[in-house]
Amino acid sequence: MRGAAVVTRSQPPTGLARRARRLSDHETEQRMLQAAVAMVNRTGLTVSLDHISLEEVIRDADVSRSAVYRRWPYKDLFFSDLVKELAEKATPTIVDDELDLIGRVVAEHLDWLETPELRHGLVVELIRQLALLDFQILYGSQQWRTYLALHATFLSLAEGQLRDQVQMALTRSERDHISRVARAWEHVAGLFGYRLRRELGATFEMLATLLDATMRGLVVMALSLPDLVAQRARATPFGATSSGDWSLPALGLASTAVAFLEPDPAIEWDDEQLDSVRRALGGLSGYSSSTSRRGRREAGGTGRP
Repeated sequence: MRGAAVVTRSQPPTGLARRARRLSDHETEQRMLQAAVAMVNRTGLTVSLDHISLEEVIRDADVSRSAVYRRWPYKDLFFSDLVKELAEKATPTIVDDELDLIGRVVAEHLDWLETPELRHGLVVELIRQLALLDFQILYGSQQWRTYLALHATFLSLAEGQLRDQVQMALTRSERDHISRVARAWEHVAGLFGYRLRRELGATFEMLATLLDATMRGLVVMALSLPDLVAQRARATPFGATSSGDWSLPALGLASTAVAFLEPDPAIEWDDEQLDSVRRALGGLSGYSSSTSRRGRREAGGTGRP
């Protein structure tokens, strides 16, 4: 047409044009599940997955629609696999921030290793600060809220194979989490010369379970009672060396830990023992920095010592 201008617009490549090669079905599946998990962690998970758009997941995963519908002919089949994937990675994790805090607190109070009273005070101070740190991180974590909603999603599933698979995945996730928490408490308790009270007949797994339940319960309560987040008691409990501001998570976790742990009379705190503990504690900050650079996440946050 005379006088008409032809306007061209450059558009970003889509579909196969964006990919140098055709993805395998396995690669398509992994990209789709990873993109959907990331979307859930951004937007949250309700008791359903209706707010998750399959088309948006396809776009974020950068895979072809035909490959997706070949793998999952129906949307519900994809969401079934997504729920199982979320269940496998259900438990939020914290490690680097905890190790940094342990390193800072110990560096400030290395002289507290000298006497039984001061060592106990150091352990109590670590629990006070770590419990609050873990609580604040979990309370503000979208991944944690996804974890809570996942349990509701699991319970709302109809009885059958999918529900059984999700339950098994959650069970594995929970057991692995508790095992990591228990190992962390056993290691650090031993480092400070503590053991489980013999009369309890308990294990570190029992201690980890109670500590985890306390923390989770407080986080759930704070979602509807946000005033709990800022609630503090000015106190000197559990053999603390000085008065401090105690959060509810710190009071709850410390009361449980003190009830379970006692000084190990078999440990002799001579110069060799003190030097060994100082070296071990002094390495925490360096360990945390190196693991952070590698994106390492291995231990769940539970206000551990």
